[in-house]
Amino acid sequence: RNVKEKTVNKFLNFEQSMLRLTEIIETLERNGSDLESSIDLFEEGLSLVKQCDKQLKNFETKVSELMVKYSNDTESK
Repeated sequence: RNVKEKTVNKFLNFEQSMLRLTEIIETLERNGSDLESSIDLFEEGLSLVKQCDKQLKNFETKVSELMVKYSNDTESK
């Protein structure tokens, strides 16, 4: 796999995680699940939030690295 493909897959995974979080929130807001199911959904949601936060931090780091690289490339010309 090339670097672009990995980045796209990470982004899609992030989008899928956000969609799943939306589904979980909607289900919990409807309050139609029993307590055990609600707790399971809540736990899944917390895990997804943690995963998304980690992915966002990785994206921010990558953008920062690219900005520094781009800045250095233009300064040397």
